[in-house]
Amino acid sequence: MTRVSSPSDSTYTARHLSVLEGLEAVRKRPGMYIGSTDSRGLMHCLWEIIDNAVDEALEGHGDRIEIVLHPDASVEVRDHGRGIPVDTVEQLGLSGVEVVFTKLHAGGKFGGGSYAASGGLHGVGASVVNALSARLDVEVDRGGKTYRMTFRRGEPGQFDDRLGRTPDSPFSPFTDRSELAVVAKVPRGRTGTRVRYWADRQIFPASSAFSYDELLTRARQTSFLVPGLELVVRDERRLPGTPGEGGVVEESFRHEGGLVDFVDFLAPDQPVTDTWRLVGTETFTETVQALDERGHLAPMEVERACEVEVALRWGTGYETEVRSFVNIIATPKGGSHLAGFDAALLRTIRKQVDLNARRLKISAKDGGERVEKDDVTAGLTAVVAVRFPEPQFEGQTKEVLGTAPVRGIVSKVVERELTEILTSAKRTEKAQAAALLEKVVGEMRARVSARMHKEISRRKTALESSTLPAKLADCRTDDVARSELFIVEGDSALGTAKLARVSDFQALLPIRGKILNVQKASPADMLKNAECASLIQVIGAGSGRTFDLESARYGKVILMTDADVDGAHIRTLLLTLFFRYMRPLVEAGRVYAAVPPLHRVEIGGSGSRRGEVVYTYSEAQLHQTLARLEKSGRRYMEPIQRYKGLGEMDAHQLAETTMDPAHRTLRRIRVEDAAAAASAEGVFELLMGNEVGPRKDFIVAGAERLDRGKIDA
Repeated sequence: MTRVSSPSDSTYTARHLSVLEGLEAVRKRPGMYIGSTDSRGLMHCLWEIIDNAVDEALEGHGDRIEIVLHPDASVEVRDHGRGIPVDTVEQLGLSGVEVVFTKLHAGGKFGGGSYAASGGLHGVGASVVNALSARLDVEVDRGGKTYRMTFRRGEPGQFDDRLGRTPDSPFSPFTDRSELAVVAKVPRGRTGTRVRYWADRQIFPASSAFSYDELLTRARQTSFLVPGLELVVRDERRLPGTPGEGGVVEESFRHEGGLVDFVDFLAPDQPVTDTWRLVGTETFTETVQALDERGHLAPMEVERACEVEVALRWGTGYETEVRSFVNIIATPKGGSHLAGFDAALLRTIRKQVDLNARRLKISAKDGGERVEKDDVTAGLTAVVAVRFPEPQFEGQTKEVLGTAPVRGIVSKVVERELTEILTSAKRTEKAQAAALLEKVVGEMRARVSARMHKEISRRKTALESSTLPAKLADCRTDDVARSELFIVEGDSALGTAKLARVSDFQALLPIRGKILNVQKASPADMLKNAECASLIQVIGAGSGRTFDLESARYGKVILMTDADVDGAHIRTLLLTLFFRYMRPLVEAGRVYAAVPPLHRVEIGGSGSRRGEVVYTYSEAQLHQTLARLEKSGRRYMEPIQRYKGLGEMDAHQLAETTMDPAHRTLRRIRVEDAAAAASAEGVFELLMGNEVGPRKDFIVAGAERLDRGKIDA
């Protein structure tokens, strides 16, 4: 087949090919180097400068780094390291400062011996930041002098700052040769580097800004990873809606405990084990390209030492928090080191479970199930860090570690060290190891049980029979959004509620008395409890980490208990169950508390006027109602009926006041955000947890504020 030529075919020649030199390529395609040009890319530039300062601290040079957000939208990083070299690089005839900030793939981290392990690896960090800055100033204290050099969009030169230090100051680029100016004298022992830059708004949109909160998080994280290093963050911008809105704010971070402190900081729940520290060093060989005697690249085999440090602990919850790092650089998408950790963790725990199968009572009734990764990582908080020279990352953003031999090294260290702890004869470690294995096996059984409940709790169809609890009075509708499940207290209330409900969309499930306190119980014990198991089965969405909100059988779950102390206790126990094992249902705003009335006031009528009934829901509302009736001269019947329980109400009264969507009042139970969830977790632990002392102190402290007259209100 003959190809038809377009007019442009013959005119596309070599002259149309462009070659971008040096920093021009960075400005043309910034996303290739920093990921994006929004706030995330802006912060990435800042991380590059901070990481260079941290690399100095890792080598033992300097123990303090300051990050300052200036009011003029610039940011400054100050360190007390060795200072960027100021002597001339022979091959280029340029000062070390100019090479670092203007030449891609230039630096001291390519195996020259200056850095054993660093976060900066590609030699493009500082030069990329310079290329994407409207202005960058660098000052170096070294050899008793302060050297200074300034750049405009990557080009060295001089600014005329007589009217103020801004990116818009008149600028004169160097023409014949660059100059590294000496601007001050310092004591000979003082060294360090100060970098201040203004992001180029030709690259970054005006909406992008430095995030103070992200900066604090990164500084805190780094202080854990480099024990003894102090990081100071100072915000002078006074931006509305930030902590510094009312004035300059400064925070400092320094931690001596390293990864152990980091895990304790991250852990969201009560501990099952102490925070264990696993450390080890192994070597591996890799082929790299190195400069030979003639200055040419040639393949060479080198032996690398890889240091592994892992801190981990298990808690009572089921959430998993695992962070991984390479030379203090976070790897949020994991890589070979995290894969090695996961493999060793599962293999080690499985082996210990198999060895202790008799004590853990694992038998044929468990269906031949094996411990899976989710069972092992439930409640796990861990930080995995490796340190070795010249790691291979996937891209400049360094989110995934690609160095393959590290997987085996991490796996070997974790398996060896964790096995030693789990098989230790020391009383404390032995008890914690037993508790951990019981928790893992409990999670396995909970997962299996939840899966079984989920499989059998599907709505019945014309071709299948229901296996839901016999005491469930289900509704007829298949519309989940419209359906409602009332959890009622006791069989007496159930009888009244059956007459009061609209059976088309309102389902009823009675519970007998007070359910298990799941804050104290294990997942396996929770699922053994008939009331808890029935609730999970009826709602039909599983429990814990297997909970699937889309599978929930009802649009609303309404807790309908008596308006007394016992009713409040039962409601608290139910909310504890929902909060710990069905939290997405609470977060979605689908859990409610019914509000039954406390009093029924019958108002007398005169003549042909019929009397009316008024319901009140608190003592204060009752007194207001009675005062209003007396003021208007209307009579009410004595004694006023006080409802002690739902069973005392007639069906039409319960329907009218508590169940009819047209007249009832519902209180939505909601966890607004993670901070509120953490607060709620603390409240549940205080009120329902194993520690009696804090609960007793809470009760004693609040006793004076208790009004005995309202104890049943």
